[in-house]
Amino acid sequence: MHKMLCGIAVLGSVLLSGCSVDLDDYTADKPQFRLNQYFDQPMTAWGLLQDYSGKATRRFCVEITPSWQGGEGVLDEQFYFADGERQTRKWQISVKPDGSVTGSAGDVEGTARGATVGSVFHWQYNLNLQLEDSSMTVFMDDWMYQLDNQRLMNRTYMQKFGITVAELSIFFDKSHGVNGCEDFRAVHQ
Repeated sequence: MHKMLCGIAVLGSVLLSGCSVDLDDYTADKPQFRLNQYFDQPMTAWGLLQDYSGKATRRFCVEITPSWQGGEGVLDEQFYFADGERQTRKWQISVKPDGSVTGSAGDVEGTARGATVGSVFHWQYNLNLQLEDSSMTVFMDDWMYQLDNQRLMNRTYMQKFGITVAELSIFFDKSHGVNGCEDFRAVHQ
């Protein structure tokens, strides 16, 4: 019985490993995503956090102000949560000619690393979360899909000990500038 269960576990792992998404699957996708070209002006994004069961637990809006000098840049993110919380994250980002990207921020442990291929950007990093009475570090598996020249969809899988504990969906829209968070900002006044 033990051998049979081990065999099933190994077979399941092998089968599931063939189902993972590979960045190279998007080589031919258009438009070509360039991080420093997409994030070239102030913009607004809206997000939803879902727990491990899929239940929506938080909604937020984020205003992003970028600044670039060639491939080196800063993304200043101001988060407004529907429950009244406010957060700031300031990414220091380096984009290389080959499409590889590195980044750091105050609540990111170590260096975020990723790459762009076709219309997709994928990067991974460890994020330190501040909870009510403690903190936790989660692994962020972050995928951005450029839909057109104005819009971008972001899906992030938050993991602890290799298990997805939450998922984050963010929709970016350059056509709104930084004027899209009025309803969320009103909660803070």
